[in-house]
Amino acid sequence: MTTELSGRACAKINLFLRVTGRRGDGYHELDSIFLPLSLADEIRLEIRAANEPAVTVNCNLPELARLGNNLAARAARAFMSEFDLVADISIDLEKRIPLGAGLGGGSSDAATILCMMAAAAQLTDEAAMSTLRRIALSLGADVPFFLDPRPSRVTGIGERIVELSGLPRIPIVIAVPPFEVSTTAIFRALEAGAWSGPAPDDHIEAIVRGNVANEHLVNDLAPVAIAQFPEIRRLKGLLEDSGARAAQMSGSGGAVFGVFDSADEAESAAIKIRKRAPFATVIAASTLDGESDDEVA
Repeated sequence: MTTELSGRACAKINLFLRVTGRRGDGYHELDSIFLPLSLADEIRLEIRAANEPAVTVNCNLPELARLGNNLAARAARAFMSEFDLVADISIDLEKRIPLGAGLGGGSSDAATILCMMAAAAQLTDEAAMSTLRRIALSLGADVPFFLDPRPSRVTGIGERIVELSGLPRIPIVIAVPPFEVSTTAIFRALEAGAWSGPAPDDHIEAIVRGNVANEHLVNDLAPVAIAQFPEIRRLKGLLEDSGARAAQMSGSGGAVFGVFDSADEAESAAIKIRKRAPFATVIAASTLDGESDDEVA
């Protein structure tokens, strides 16, 4: 017997990313707003009965499929181990979220696979959900957010998630340089004197109203990433020159995003930036408001 499911794994941006401290184990504590995006990977899952657990990943990016320990495969293996499931799992992954760009693509794939496997196993009670959250955090700091991606304020190392209800959808343009940025390397280069601490309450209030301005988009990692990769600064400048009312790098980079007043303005800006920066991947998208009807099928 084979169970087949399909789902979408959305990207995210960090509207701001402030470092608030560092734990004894070396992990930095953050204050951030995560916004899920219309940009998403497509995942198809086949689960077959088997005598021993096995996971296969097929992907439109061959280099990712060759990585036997990618996050998608690790999520499936972790689920089977935790819930004592023996199955042959086949994952077909259509990657649309650029890799290593600070958009959470791998984390979203992992969380979506956890949710799909829980749905297939009919594990929906709170105990199962608690276990999923624990597995998700073990896979990566961003993974828990993607178990139920909604506009949220995320603190700690990613495990404390508070939904921000009422935040409107925001048209954006994402520009991604043609290289991956190492999150570990960026955090390693960050000095404690560059930590900005928690966001002021008035910033949060303005953002929830949809009044996003440059002063709200603090990213403590941006100066570090730009020092290593000046192309990030250039792309941010192109977004601003193309009409973005605010722009910033997402996560540890190298993707940058610009906030626009309308979808038409965002589409027009994306066309301009593609012409001026043909080396970059430029995508017009929008944030999601948490009411999306994208479900596992």
